Parts: sequence; structure tokens; C-alpha cells
Amino acid sequence: LSLLQKWLLAVEREIEFYQDGWDSFDTLYLGGGTPSLLEEADLIKIFELLRRNFNFIRETEITLEANPDDLTWDKLNLLKDLGVTRISLGVQSFCDQELHFLGRRHTATQAESALTLIRDCGFKNVSVDLIYGLPGQKIDSWKETILHTLDFKPDHLSCYQMTIHEETPLARLKAQGRIQLLGEEEERRFFITTAEFLEQKGYLHYEVSNFAAHESTFSRHNSKYWQRQPYLGLGPAAHSFQGRRRWWNVRSVQDYGHRLNNGQLPLEAQETLTMEQEKLESLFLGLRTKAGVDLSLIDHGEKSPILKGLQKSDLAIIAHGRMIPTLKGLAVADSLPLLFEQV
Repeated sequence: LSLLQKWLLAVEREIEFYQDGWDSFDTLYLGGGTPSLLEEADLIKIFELLRRNFNFIRETEITLEANPDDLTWDKLNLLKDLGVTRISLGVQSFCDQELHFLGRRHTATQAESALTLIRDCGFKNVSVDLIYGLPGQKIDSWKETILHTLDFKPDHLSCYQMTIHEETPLARLKAQGRIQLLGEEEERRFFITTAEFLEQKGYLHYEVSNFAAHESTFSRHNSKYWQRQPYLGLGPAAHSFQGRRRWWNVRSVQDYGHRLNNGQLPLEAQETLTMEQEKLESLFLGLRTKAGVDLSLIDHGEKSPILKGLQKSDLAIIAHGRMIPTLKGLAVADSLPLLFEQV
């Protein structure tokens, strides 16, 4: 059997483990890499397995992550027939030089063609992923990238600041001093410029990295993570959350398959959150969104001296019984909860 076939068999076994532990789902997200690479027969099998073992409501948001060079007219029409309602396209950049630096397989022309093809096939909900903050990148050229993306009228945009993961070619280049990432002030400028520019174009900045043309095109699936709603992840390295318990799978495809073949769940680890951990996590996730967090999560609520300091610094406001980060606050969203933790 090929590695792909082994993976499919293992996923089928994992699905069988969980088929009776969940009521129904209203979102499905096929991601975690490049599911658009799968052959049509494999895509059909995955959807058959999922629908046979789980209950999906009628209006389920079904998202598929795709690379521009994987999409064809036939594959997109198959995805529509399978019920996919949303395509998340990993464009990253419309500059061939930047795409080469990022190690992407596609070209700018392929990205443009893919966006046109997706619309021609009738998809009404299209999300585009972009990366900013590349070494040497200027804000003006980044704004040109955004403008070119808007030519295709995406329903949703995810704009991520470039990060370098350990043990990657980019990490080695950084260690050798051959590339240099943005400084803290430059990072802030890119973030603020991105948010203000897209808001001027009518997009709603509803989470640190995410923008939607309308409330109806917020990512329902990703919103579950930020709101700490239950979710089930299948496959190597997938994370799941239910109640106060979180668990995640091993990363290795071989190890994942081996464990399931031996009747074991492929868990890397699991944890049960304490009430204090739940509170801190709710702060961390909620303060990454424009919805903010309920004041009940903050000691002394509206009278909190920390919260008053954040208001004075224009990092947060209070509205409708909630603490809501300002744009300036979203730029440092991950550090805001730590202020409350230290009290």
C-alpha cells in the first residue's frame, strides 16, 4: 500500500473510534496541508466516510484548503458535488520572487487563474491566505499585493505575518544571518497598515489575522476555536477539544497508522484544563477577536485597575459588558492576557 492509502485506512479507523461520541456538526474543514492534492477517488472516499459516520446539519459550512496549482475545472466541480461550500486558497503572494523564497510550488499567474476558475465554477465563498513581513518587503509593495487580491473580490482574507519554524531551510538561513525578519516596530506598522487599509475597503477585521467582506463570511469553523466550542480533529497532528479536555495526535503518518492498526488511538498527549486555565485561555482567545471577552472573566470587572490602564493606553474599550481590544490592542493581543495573569 502507498503512504496515502495507509493514511486513508488509518483515518477510517479513527473515524470509527469517535463516531458515537459527538451529536452533530455544522462545520467541516479539510486542511492541515494540501487536501487539494488528493485524487478524485480519494476525496470521494473521505466524504463518504465522514457522512456515513457523523451527522452534519443541512447548512454545514464545508471548507477545503487548496493550493492554486492543484485546482482544475473537473476537481472544483467534484468538490461542489461533494458539498464543499468554501475554498480557502493558499495564495501567499502575487510576486514570483516572494513565492520562490517561501518555497511555494505555484506561480503568481497560477494563483490568478485559480481564483478566476473558482468563481467560474460557482463558489460563492472564497478565502485567500496572504503572508506579509518577508525580509526586505516594503509596506507599499505589500499594499499592492492586497489591492491585486481585492481585484478578485474575495469574501474572506487571512493575512499572516511571516513566522519561521525550527528545523526548516528558512530557519537555517536566519541562523546563518542571511535573512533578517522585521523588527517589532516594523511588525506593528505592517499590522496596523493592513488592518486600516482593508477596513477602508469595507472588510470587517474580526480576528487578529482575519478579515471578512460581510459577517456572513466570517469563518464559522475557525470561530469555534476562538470561542472555545467543541471540535474534533482527525489525522496526524490534529487537535480536538470537548468539555474541559483537549487532546492531540502524533505528527508522524507512520506512527499514526501503526497505532490505529493496533487498535489504539494515535494520541501524542492530552490534558484536562483547570478552571484557572480555562479562564486564561478564554482571555487569550477572546482578546484576539473584535468580540472581546465578557467582563466576568476579569477580576473586579469594569473597576479592574489593569483594564483602566488599558483603556487609558487606548488598547481596549468597554462596550456592552465586554472588554474589546482596539486596533492598537489587537497588535499586541497575545500580551494583553498576561497582564491579568500577573495580578
